[in-house]
Amino acid sequence: MADEAGNDSQVVQGNETVDPSNEAGHEDAMIQGNELVQVDEMTQGDEMGQGEELTQGEELLKGHELAIAEVATPPTTRRRKKKSLVWEHFTIEDAAGGATRACCKLCKQTFAYSSGSKIAGTSHLKRHITLGSCPKIKSQEHKIALASTIGTDNDGDGTVERRSKRRYRYTGYANASFDQDRSCSYLAKMIILHDYPLHIVQQPTFTAFIDSLQPRFRVADVDTMEGEVYAVYQKEKEGLLQALSTMPGRISLTIGLWTTSQTLGYVSLAGQFIDSEWKLHRRMLNFMMVSSPHSENALSEAISASLTDWSMKDKLFTITLDNDCSSHDIYSANLRDHLSSKNDLSLKGQLFVVRCYAHILNAVAQDVIASIHGVIYNIRESIKFIKASPNREEKFAEIALQLEIPSTKTLCLDVTTQWNTTYLMLLAALDYKQAFTQLETCDDNYNEAPSFEDWKKVEAACNYLRLLYDSAHSIMAAGNPTSNIFFHEAWKLQLELANASGHEDPVFSTIAKDMHERFDKYWKDCNLVLAVAVVMDPRFKMNLVEFSYSKIYGVEAAKYVKVVNDSVHELFKDYVAQPLPEQGATNHAAANGNNTHANQPSTGDGLLDFDMYLSEIATSQPSKSELEQYLDESLTPRIQDFDILNWWKLNTLKFPTLSRMARDILAIPMSMATNGSSIFPAGTGTRMLDDYRSSLRPEIVEALVCAKDWLPYSTTAPEAPSSGLLGKME
Repeated sequence: MADEAGNDSQVVQGNETVDPSNEAGHEDAMIQGNELVQVDEMTQGDEMGQGEELTQGEELLKGHELAIAEVATPPTTRRRKKKSLVWEHFTIEDAAGGATRACCKLCKQTFAYSSGSKIAGTSHLKRHITLGSCPKIKSQEHKIALASTIGTDNDGDGTVERRSKRRYRYTGYANASFDQDRSCSYLAKMIILHDYPLHIVQQPTFTAFIDSLQPRFRVADVDTMEGEVYAVYQKEKEGLLQALSTMPGRISLTIGLWTTSQTLGYVSLAGQFIDSEWKLHRRMLNFMMVSSPHSENALSEAISASLTDWSMKDKLFTITLDNDCSSHDIYSANLRDHLSSKNDLSLKGQLFVVRCYAHILNAVAQDVIASIHGVIYNIRESIKFIKASPNREEKFAEIALQLEIPSTKTLCLDVTTQWNTTYLMLLAALDYKQAFTQLETCDDNYNEAPSFEDWKKVEAACNYLRLLYDSAHSIMAAGNPTSNIFFHEAWKLQLELANASGHEDPVFSTIAKDMHERFDKYWKDCNLVLAVAVVMDPRFKMNLVEFSYSKIYGVEAAKYVKVVNDSVHELFKDYVAQPLPEQGATNHAAANGNNTHANQPSTGDGLLDFDMYLSEIATSQPSKSELEQYLDESLTPRIQDFDILNWWKLNTLKFPTLSRMARDILAIPMSMATNGSSIFPAGTGTRMLDDYRSSLRPEIVEALVCAKDWLPYSTTAPEAPSSGLLGKME
């Protein structure tokens, strides 16, 4: 900007300060964040007709941006140059008594600046410019807003055509288009994703906050916001429905039971499947109210309604439940009977109902903790006593140092609803058992130290809780929790608990027997589906089943191995009987092992007798099926980052039928816990819906729960909300 004695007046538009001087010398630039944005400026009559220039430099004043450039000019006085950007909009004028006043270049109002020796500062001058107090600025903003409703810009067609000129300017608030409907949609998504109550729109502080951001936004009432939430739900559902329609395989469901303070029942149904790119997904399908969620009839009707709603009546493969062990047999049998008439169940329904692995770990852990609850109470109270004051903590640390306890663990209280924290609390306390005993002898106020027998119970409990803890962590560490990974954990746990039941110490054996009794029930119910899944792992196939069963069953292992082998072959026959998708008779014949094209007699080479010989061999020794070829091949090396889904993707052409079977089996959800979530919460079985959700209409509850699950996977662009394809399972 040229340094002249009299600057031309500046025009302030919204957030933008414009200096009309020296257009030829500089190009205009506005800075948004740290980026220069090149745009075409549309002039509008007398309001925007002059070639304004924005210069370099930036200062944020009360939420507005002022861009000013400084060009070095020869100094005209020895007075220190004023650095505040506010002086681009004010001049200093002398007043009576040696005082000076600041005069606005736009509206000519004057403000106190100095009274001789005391300077008033510039904050009140900044407020005059940035908060719209200047009447000239208000008038200019009104003209810009009016022009934006009738002019032609990049977002729509209007009736006035503007002359475009290549400019550099910022794309800040003053130029951003406001869309009431889009803002309402984003508000609905915020409420959904963060579990905010719908009545947040009526809270005075929230409405005041919104008004400070965008006064033109009209905050909707609760009823309107319900409609916005449901609109988001419907839009995301359409996208998911389209994605599920292209699903190449079958779907497996997880069933969760919920109740409310009004004793109403809800059922959550989530679907797990592998898409055409061999990516694993789990999506919430429905969250519906039912009259009695614990009734097999009500639950089967809910499942049938969900499958009909999503056009997947003939695609159900398995369902996973987290119901109590004692009722599992009757419950699953009745459920299987109710659904078998509407769905073609594989292996006569032997794989149909699966029990949640996370549930059984939690149930066994809770049994262990309950068996020593008295000791755990003493340890918990002991830690509270030590943590009550810094002096006690220091005294306990001194005792541990004197006893030369090598442990680096820190004493901490557990979270009673998460058994893993109780295990870690006991593990740390066990290292300091001598310190607790010593503390009791030197502090009369402390009398909660566990006895020698108590510490033995803690040692036994930690010894077996470690098995559950390590197993849970192995499952949670898996990037894609496909069904094959669960067999490794289950068979090792079954073997360890069976062996521990014969421990010579009755304290250890008693805890181990109780754990084994509970886990053995799960093993008997689910070892078949677990084994079939691990057979689909090319690193193990039937070999791991044979090895593990020999450890568990001893001389009777062959009988149980045969059950698994027969089930795998029977299941494969079911898939062979189904036509390959988008494949002709040639591939279908190849799936059955009839490679007749390879045995067609050749002519002209004088080896007709040899061709006849090959034909006789083919007739007497039919080629192997895909399953037999797969099982006979050598095992794939066990590398650390092996991706089983990618392996099957690469071998789909080699095993077209077997790969379809593997797709469905590997997608079976062996655990209700999703990838990235904890499987340690102690509360299992029926869960409680909070009072707020319970008070909403059932369709709004379903919209909130389902849309929260779908939105993180949506590929919607911020400017144009729309449903997208499915993302990777999380």
